[in-house]
Amino acid sequence: MPALRLLGRRWMFASDDLVFPSIVEIPYRLAWFVLLAFVIRFSGDISCDDAAYARLFVGGTLALQAVVILVLIATAQQSARGSLTDEQPRKYVGPLLLCKLFLLLVEIGLLCMGGVWVIIGAVQCPVSGFAKTSLQSIVILSWIPLAFIGLAIYFAYDPLGTVKYEDLQTPEERERYHKKFTEIWASRLQWTFWYFKDNKMKEAVSEMASLLSILFRSSDLVLYDMIAGSILLRVRQKRETRQKRAAEAIESTDEVDYTTDLRKIFADTPPWMTIEEAHHYLKFATAAYGGLYVLYRYYCAGFCFLLPYLRCCCWRPQHVKGDNCCMCNYAGLKYMSDITDKDFLFVSFENHIFEVPFYVIAEHERKRIVVTVRGSISIPDMFTDLAGPAQTFEAEGLPEGSLAHKGMALGTEKTLERLEPILETAFAEFSDYELVITGHSLGAAVSTLLGIKLRAKYPHLKVFAFSTPSGLLSREAARYTESFVMTVGVGDDLVMRISLKSAQMFRDRLIETMHATKLPKYRILLKGLRYTFFSIPESDLNSIWKSTDDIEANLVGPARLVRSISYDIERMYIAGRILHIAPHKPAGIDRSARKREPKYKLRWANAEDFAELIVTPSMLLDHMPENVHEPLTRILEARSNNMM
Repeated sequence: MPALRLLGRRWMFASDDLVFPSIVEIPYRLAWFVLLAFVIRFSGDISCDDAAYARLFVGGTLALQAVVILVLIATAQQSARGSLTDEQPRKYVGPLLLCKLFLLLVEIGLLCMGGVWVIIGAVQCPVSGFAKTSLQSIVILSWIPLAFIGLAIYFAYDPLGTVKYEDLQTPEERERYHKKFTEIWASRLQWTFWYFKDNKMKEAVSEMASLLSILFRSSDLVLYDMIAGSILLRVRQKRETRQKRAAEAIESTDEVDYTTDLRKIFADTPPWMTIEEAHHYLKFATAAYGGLYVLYRYYCAGFCFLLPYLRCCCWRPQHVKGDNCCMCNYAGLKYMSDITDKDFLFVSFENHIFEVPFYVIAEHERKRIVVTVRGSISIPDMFTDLAGPAQTFEAEGLPEGSLAHKGMALGTEKTLERLEPILETAFAEFSDYELVITGHSLGAAVSTLLGIKLRAKYPHLKVFAFSTPSGLLSREAARYTESFVMTVGVGDDLVMRISLKSAQMFRDRLIETMHATKLPKYRILLKGLRYTFFSIPESDLNSIWKSTDDIEANLVGPARLVRSISYDIERMYIAGRILHIAPHKPAGIDRSARKREPKYKLRWANAEDFAELIVTPSMLLDHMPENVHEPLTRILEARSNNMM
């Protein structure tokens, strides 16, 4: 950071991104140099009619490889200099890249000469045996890295040239820049996901491109900046947590709120809002993922679990829509939910942009009609998730002017259109049953919005939502759902914290943190690799910063500029009453006593508690349904053993 400017334009990589690529390329060049030298030594003197041509290719290739190795060494050394945001010590990286580009052109010419000689055979200087095979291999295989370099140049090309967002003076200039930036992102998305084109693809791509433009147009970040910044932000967050602990002289900043006493947690909740009920309906929410989830969860054994439920294409239940010829998803649904065919009222695996799979069952033992919406597992689901701007959302009883996530609201409308006649038929037959809606991730969001839409007609409706995405509803609308929606989240779940507003805040903190470090990028990436397998050392909490004082207080220049020109985004929130579960790690007791302690603690959290992204190794794993199921199971086991 910032992005490299070369040949009169900005490129989508930074001058400190070349350490590892250069180091990786050096052994490859060295190997070809040694092999070619050995071939020449083995073949002896080149004597033929076109010996000058052959000697030019061999001598030129040897000299070129030697010069390229020296340039790569110099590039790696120069790219490793300076801190993450201080590019002055890396001022020679640009000239070295230009030198490397010139050498690539020379290499292409030499490879063409080699192809004419040892592959086409148009040069009167025949070689045979080991020498011929080696030379042909060198010529052919040398085109492969050149092809990768060509692709890298293509993806690193920035059509906006050298324009900087912060240099634009008028609103009109910034609007034109935003429009051009959005068009670039839209073109890239359409090219990447060309296979999934349908009538709603254009709208979804437009929303995603606008989102990406808003988040990144005012920054000069490249991919590895974001990776390095995330690593630094993880260290910063741990450092800030330690400072708060020291200041408050308690083990954890949230220890007062969390408890392992279930009676205290559920003392003032409705009778239906319990751990047992949540655990029960999480099974249905997980089952909605179908056969792919069984294969993911159980690897090779998953096929054996699915096999008894698979069907040939000649037998297809009337209530199942959109499955493949062998009914693989329906097989996974039946295996995980343990529901018989007669209890399924409707199952849809049809999955398009703004259209999510769902199924409806009659749960006779509890006298409930259960609607379960599937979470994200496909590229169309990703488009639904990322169509993130807020739009007006209306329903009876909902506060006027309420807003909802656009993609999820559109998915709700499509689901409701198909669901209403099914529910009317179901309640005509089972008039004394209640309605329950459940789902995980995207399914949790759509379940919540369905609950809002259907509550006027089914006033006793209940929603069990698991790992609900943040950025779902405006604040008053979220409060409205607290009486009929139970939301369960675990740990540092990324999805429960990510929204347009939190992503913008994350970007700003990312840039601030990057300006505060004194380390070069390659060292940060190496430390991040270490943090993946081991904990962050205490020494790193203070040693990687320019100042050990408050990081934000020492910021100047570009870091503050980005914050000042940030786009105003409506803050959106998680819905329902939120039960947050976290690992319980009591300090000050011996190991044997710790084993007798509950493994998890709980609290009723506020929607505002999930306004900021937290970078931890478990932030993705905490979102997975099996990692939500495990704490709920452990809590129930601990209560049965009188531990909670």
